[in-house]
Amino acid sequence: MSSAAKNEEHISISRLENDRQAVMACEDNLEFMRRQKSDSIKLIVTSPPYNIGKKYERRSKLETYVQQQAQVIAECVRLLHPNGSLCWQVGNHVDKGEVFPLDMVLYHVFRDHGLKLRNRIIWHFDHGLHCTKRLSGRHETVLWFTKSDEYTFNLDPIRVPQKYPKKKHYKGPKAGQLSSNPLGKNPGDVWVIPNVKHNHVEKTPHPCQFPIELIERLILSLTNEGDRVLDPYLGVGTAVIAAVKHGRLGLGCDVSEEYIQIAWERLHAFRAGTLRMRPMDRPIYEPR
Repeated sequence: MSSAAKNEEHISISRLENDRQAVMACEDNLEFMRRQKSDSIKLIVTSPPYNIGKKYERRSKLETYVQQQAQVIAECVRLLHPNGSLCWQVGNHVDKGEVFPLDMVLYHVFRDHGLKLRNRIIWHFDHGLHCTKRLSGRHETVLWFTKSDEYTFNLDPIRVPQKYPKKKHYKGPKAGQLSSNPLGKNPGDVWVIPNVKHNHVEKTPHPCQFPIELIERLILSLTNEGDRVLDPYLGVGTAVIAAVKHGRLGLGCDVSEEYIQIAWERLHAFRAGTLRMRPMDRPIYEPR
């Protein structure tokens, strides 16, 4: 088979392949989302391009970028279940050395749709670009919005170990009893999770890849088994893999044929038990 024929076969597979737990398409996200039913998605979680000139995006004026994002966000709001959550993970747009925090730039777009901000989660990591004219950026943000005051939130699946697990009440009617939840503590709104760089076990050719455990926390806390999870900027399929891993239906799309092909390969590897993933409960490595 010629290389051109093989490429056509790959295109056909990545566009048409789907199953009961996963739907991934090489397609413009607006076209993909317009085929989905209103109020049908329990969690929309994504990380859109930051308009900084990565190979998968076309850099534009910030105003144009916001207008484009507003179209996608409007369609996401239409799809979002009344008890659902929308998580928009962003960093900074940088223009001639000036920093524009995209969570601040885009906040009003979500508010104009009546969405309510529940948390501004800080994702902290230790590796990234080393700056010479400003402090190196070592965090990004996840804006967690809900459509209403009635929304799914499951704390127990994402609890983390207590700092003082054996601490007890020293007075009062509960004196001598444990003062902390034995299942662990609330992880708070600052999440220390390694980003996917060159030595990360999940690394693929994608330059800005989600770590699976970041999405796992959101899926476990904001959805229940059987719910639908959508990523309109799917990349190499991390959100769908995390959804399938925990018994949800994962949907997503990306305009890159290469990334969609990798996404299917990763999902098949997960099902075969060969996909390397960093476990949620693994402590951060600290060199001696």
